[in-house]
Amino acid sequence: MKIKDNKSKYYAKISLGVMGGGFLAIFPFQDSIAGQVLQGGFEAGLVGGLADWFAVTALFRHPLGLPIPHTALLPKNRDRMLKAIINMLENDWLTKESIQNKIKDINISEKAVHELEQRLESPSFHKGGQSLVIHLINEIDPVKLSPILEKELKAYIHGVDIEPALDKMVNEVLKRELDTKALDYVLIETEKWLKKEDTKNKIGTLAKQLLDNTKVDGFMKMAIQSFSQMINAEKLGNMLQPFFLKRIVLLQEPNNSYRKAIIDKIHSEIRNVNERRELIIELGEWKNTIVDEWNPSEQLTTLLEKMKVRLIQQAQDDEWIKQNVITILQKQIQNLKEDSTKMMNIEGWIQNQLSLMVEKYHAKIGQLVKENLEKLDNETLINIIENNVGKDLQWIRVNGAICGFLIGILLTTFKMVV
Repeated sequence: MKIKDNKSKYYAKISLGVMGGGFLAIFPFQDSIAGQVLQGGFEAGLVGGLADWFAVTALFRHPLGLPIPHTALLPKNRDRMLKAIINMLENDWLTKESIQNKIKDINISEKAVHELEQRLESPSFHKGGQSLVIHLINEIDPVKLSPILEKELKAYIHGVDIEPALDKMVNEVLKRELDTKALDYVLIETEKWLKKEDTKNKIGTLAKQLLDNTKVDGFMKMAIQSFSQMINAEKLGNMLQPFFLKRIVLLQEPNNSYRKAIIDKIHSEIRNVNERRELIIELGEWKNTIVDEWNPSEQLTTLLEKMKVRLIQQAQDDEWIKQNVITILQKQIQNLKEDSTKMMNIEGWIQNQLSLMVEKYHAKIGQLVKENLEKLDNETLINIIENNVGKDLQWIRVNGAICGFLIGILLTTFKMVV
């Protein structure tokens, strides 16, 4: 811009110089008709060029530094000019309605989604997303986060209703036949225990103590005492161990009637467990007591630290970022584009927010322009105007000199003819 402006000033000076030089150079030839015509042309061109130079210069400053009246128009009318510019911006060019209507013509959400979708494919976006993910992971403080997780976890468990959970547990037990498996486990372990020699001795000893301590009267007392004297603990153990083992083995057979009766009883008790209110209350209190005494903060901290290290390692892998961040974003964007209702709602919200911002801050447009213009001194402001429109103004001087020259020739010719 400065180069163009200097050229236009250069042309204006050349035109004025040509007219002045021509006017002086033609003096020796003024006795001839051509000399008189050219002298008239150069004289008029010089007057026109000087007049336009004065007019153009008077817009911005005093010509030759002389305080001539009605010159330096822009500096003198600076305040009026600024007010006019601000008023024109606020009330003619950038009114609230014009800005709001222009915003409404732009589908901002669609453009934003399209722009984001395009940028998702760029390596720079991938790199930026990777840096952001790693930064966010590094910002996680397991020591501060674990108490919050502990509190939320305990609150969640406290809020869990024991009845639905117990009902699901019952259905799962019956579905997987866990009660039958539990019975079989108890029978197998009992069988193993009964086969031990030590167990046989304990059974015999307990049976002998039972006989000796049984308190009855009459004939029964005499019979028990006689039997007790005839048998010892070892014999009782040898008698009772096979008896118990046989019964345990029989209970393990699927078609055993006693086994079926036991299982039916277990099923009945399990199905009716939700009707036992005292048990439900007790289980709830037991659950809350365990939760209150549970302090998993340290374990949660360790777990979070391990997860943090693992996530950072994964986030440093470009392929992981593409699969777990970029792919998710692409899927969400695609879902958003296919949901016209959601897009309309987002666009409506954006338009509403922008409209409110225009309503709230519109008055600041003029204030902002005023503050920035007031920062400029007169010379800077004049230079800005000259740099933007100075070329055309300088050509006024060139045109003035040329037009004056042509008009001078015409007028001189006319006078000579007349």
